Amino acid sequence: MTGAEPVLRRAGDRGWLIECAGARPADVATAIRARPWASGLRDVVPAATTVLVVAETAAGMVPLAAALRAVLAEVGARESRPAPGRTVVIPVRYEGVDLAAVAERVGLAPGEIARRHAEAEHAVAFFGFAPGFAYLDGLPERLRLPRLASPRPRVAAGVVAIAGSQTVVYPGGTPGGWHQIGVTAERLWDVEAQPPNRLSIGDRVVFEAVVP
Repeated sequence: MTGAEPVLRRAGDRGWLIECAGARPADVATAIRARPWASGLRDVVPAATTVLVVAETAAGMVPLAAALRAVLAEVGARESRPAPGRTVVIPVRYEGVDLAAVAERVGLAPGEIARRHAEAEHAVAFFGFAPGFAYLDGLPERLRLPRLASPRPRVAAGVVAIAGSQTVVYPGGTPGGWHQIGVTAERLWDVEAQPPNRLSIGDRVVFEAVVP
């Protein structure tokens, strides 16, 4: 790793919060979960810049910190070779309600927006905000815009939207302030399925443009 080093901070009596600095939280979480001793953890939760590690009990927090530091050192040594995940293909109709506005703001044709988005390498970084709400890293620099000034009160399931450096596919029924560029019929969150979440941390996501 280059630049700042990760920092461990206590989070309650059973938790360590890792401030990942130059490491990808998804890579850190994946590496921790791969350790045999991770079966003794209650949860490993990656976020935008941190990973929360929660133990089952308050005993052994100092040895756990040492084990976490060893993981961080390993992740740093192989930073350029992130752990592979599955590849999930999501067909998209690039006809979102904000596509024309996004094209105008970034100075590209709508078709070029679709092409660049579909050709980019996306990966699941973390989950948050609502069940099934996956934040996907990998949005091309040219397509990056801040979120809408006024979020919409409700966004339907399957809406593909972008903001900052990320893409999301809305699970449905939530507010949303991201720029809507497409729609997919794929269900990424299904409470009747086991597991309900189709995506996992580290999965590679391929958006495949389809003709409306």
